[in-house]
Amino acid sequence: MPAFAEAKLTAREITQRLFQLAPGVRADLGGQDLRRLDLSGLDFRRARLAGSDLFGTDLVRSNLSGTDLHGARLDRAVIIGTDFSDADLSGATLLLPTAVSSLTYDASEAPRFRNANLAGTRIVAHLSGADLSGANLTAAIFNHADMRGTLMTTLRTELFGCDLTRAILRNADLTGIILRFAKLREADLTGASLINVDLSKADLTGADVTGADLTGVDFDGAILVGVKGLDTARGLALARNLDKAVR
Repeated sequence: MPAFAEAKLTAREITQRLFQLAPGVRADLGGQDLRRLDLSGLDFRRARLAGSDLFGTDLVRSNLSGTDLHGARLDRAVIIGTDFSDADLSGATLLLPTAVSSLTYDASEAPRFRNANLAGTRIVAHLSGADLSGANLTAAIFNHADMRGTLMTTLRTELFGCDLTRAILRNADLTGIILRFAKLREADLTGASLINVDLSKADLTGADVTGADLTGVDFDGAILVGVKGLDTARGLALARNLDKAVR
């Protein structure tokens, strides 16, 4: 955990900083304690938030596209409709964020991570419908393998219907997550762990699974047209419903 500045900024002070920025100047909010502040609807495109603690922070409909969030803590943050496109979230944590306002699915509420850098990020979340197309998720961890003995062990990351078109998931740990109906067209899954992943009805057209571990994967109704590297994937003989996939 980074060492935060002694004085905690208020939401009002942050809003003023962002609105009073001179042309060409960026607001440096890196390493700040911003926990549980209401920062909804703010434009952070000219701000730096690297290493900041945003635990429980309200970021509903905020614009963080292109923002430096390297190493930031976004655990329990409210990210309904938040735009992280092109942002640097490498090494950040996104544990149990709130991404929906009700039990009824609304695509407009899904956060956007299009072309974002999420390399090495740890994610335990329900992000159904999120746009992760073109995102760099190299070595990202989508589960709670090191959180045994906590409430986290009962949770399962869900990326139902997410757009991961051309996403980079090299050596990512996706063990046990839900990717039903996800779009993984031309995604790079080389060396990734997909053990017990639910890929039913997912579209993997043109994806690369070279060296990936497919043990226990559910391929029921998945589209595997043009998938590369199946002959090098591990655990394919232990995958489920491969005969029901479209090939």
